[in-house]
Amino acid sequence: MPISPSQGSTGGGTVVTITGTNLAGATAVRFGTKTATITANTPTSVTVVSPSGTGTVPVTVTTPGGTSNPLSFFYVGPPFKSSISPVSGVTAGGDTVTINGSGLTTATAVHFGATTATPTVVNDGQLTVAVPAGTGPGPVSVSVTTAGGTNNGLTYTYVDAPTIGTVNPNSGPATGGTVVTITGTNLSGTQSVLFGATPAPFSVLSDTTLSVVTPPTPDGSPGPADVTVTTTGGSATAAGGFTYLAGPGI
Repeated sequence: MPISPSQGSTGGGTVVTITGTNLAGATAVRFGTKTATITANTPTSVTVVSPSGTGTVPVTVTTPGGTSNPLSFFYVGPPFKSSISPVSGVTAGGDTVTINGSGLTTATAVHFGATTATPTVVNDGQLTVAVPAGTGPGPVSVSVTTAGGTNNGLTYTYVDAPTIGTVNPNSGPATGGTVVTITGTNLSGTQSVLFGATPAPFSVLSDTTLSVVTPPTPDGSPGPADVTVTTTGGSATAAGGFTYLAGPGI
């Protein structure tokens, strides 16, 4: 006589179906010493709403013909979440985050605001999940649903990808050292600026402006270089956005 599901929240409220034979006219379903609420009954099944409880309890069905053999039902406490990493990412989604806590073994869903994703359980204290796409930039609450219930308390922030509008000036000596202003959008979370493949020192002046000092070219050669800005929301590249100039010769 199977029971499904065989586990549920310590707070009760889990819809449980018990299947077997001669179950018509069920008068009581007990979870340990507590009586569950019967919501449906046929000759081969009884559906109930579990009462609150803890640990593992025997479940029995009583009909006019007697009381069944017991089945085991396991009460699961609500999950606890202690941290999420990283705490932000691209609005398009796709990044993998790690959630740490406890009671995560039975996790079936992670909710980012109103959007649900299916997690991968690493162990009882950790799970990973691919972040779904957001509806726009900004913070959303993160909750985890397990057999023990749903727990809130964490926040994830969606960040729009940056854009590059202008690079001014757009040329300078191959030896580097030119102070360049990059304008665009969503630049406040800038993590790096590359000229070609070479990192450049930068300062964030605002969400739309960066001040950058060009690095020298790796081999001192002149020519165009792509300018790439990477933020917590992604990357933007101005192809050939800066041209390194050859120095004079006599």
